[in-house]
Amino acid sequence: MTCYRLFTRRHLDCLRLAWLVYGGPPPSLAIHLSKVRIIRAAVGGDLAGALELARSHLAFEQAERTQAEIAADLLERWAAGAVDEVAIQPLSIGQVARLPGVSIDMVRNWDRNGLIDVPRDPASGYRRYGAAEISRLRIIRMLSRSGYSIAAILRMLLQLDEGKKTDLRRALDIPRPDEDAYLASDRWLSTLAGQEQRAHTIIALLEEMMQKQVTENC
Repeated sequence: MTCYRLFTRRHLDCLRLAWLVYGGPPPSLAIHLSKVRIIRAAVGGDLAGALELARSHLAFEQAERTQAEIAADLLERWAAGAVDEVAIQPLSIGQVARLPGVSIDMVRNWDRNGLIDVPRDPASGYRRYGAAEISRLRIIRMLSRSGYSIAAILRMLLQLDEGKKTDLRRALDIPRPDEDAYLASDRWLSTLAGQEQRAHTIIALLEEMMQKQVTENC
């Protein structure tokens, strides 16, 4: 006797939910894990718990997007000269690494990737970080912490170094035609906007599944 698997409407709804969760590259590990918890609860039959997780996930997505938007706004203000650079004596890389949130490895990585070009002391040959370099490092650190990839930050800085101070937000978000974009963070603002819309769709699907469950139990 042949036994066939019987798929119910609930199975199909769970497949739709899985497609929403797993479709497309994960923007970040935290976002991915947040969505995985939703589908695990739904597949386990806890639709109310899954809906609560989905609403928390939406709030998390919105907070991520807000942080990315704030970083982009500060970038534009900095590029326009609205953020003052504090006058300081040039610092060594060791002194720079004592700044909050900065390490020697981070500074060297940003240097290797072309995000910053630091002048050398003519006498010693060592790199010396002045006010402009410190300010630039802080912007790089802020954008990186807000989710933007090294490629996206470099793309924007190259445009800024060419004297183009407008459309920097667009430069952060849209790869050039000759650029290979592999990561969701290469177009972070667009990715977060899409993920937020997907989160709304997940909530709507879970509400639909709960309504079906109530109807079936009546």
